[in-house]
Amino acid sequence: MITLTGENFTEQVLRSSKPVLVDFWTEWCPPCRMVAPILQEIADEYRDRLTVAKLNAEDHPEIAARYGVLGFPTLALYQNGEMTRQIIGAKPKRLLLAELEGGF
Repeated sequence: MITLTGENFTEQVLRSSKPVLVDFWTEWCPPCRMVAPILQEIADEYRDRLTVAKLNAEDHPEIAARYGVLGFPTLALYQNGEMTRQIIGAKPKRLLLAELEGGF
């Protein structure tokens, strides 16, 4: 899993050759902590087809604002430099994968 910053967001997400699932999270968000191990599992299981990355929205509010992130956690799927899906809130793994189905 990649940790994103303002310095590497464009290169790691917008210029990535594979789809990137970005977890917009904050330290104070209990649902963010709940979904973190699920995202690590997805990152490990789908590493050949999908990159999973985390962006602390408190540290980089300009990026969160640019993509309309208002609640946490927000998961955003990017393909070819564009956000193609957005999932708001923590969900079990099977529901996350169902919402992402066909997206990567």
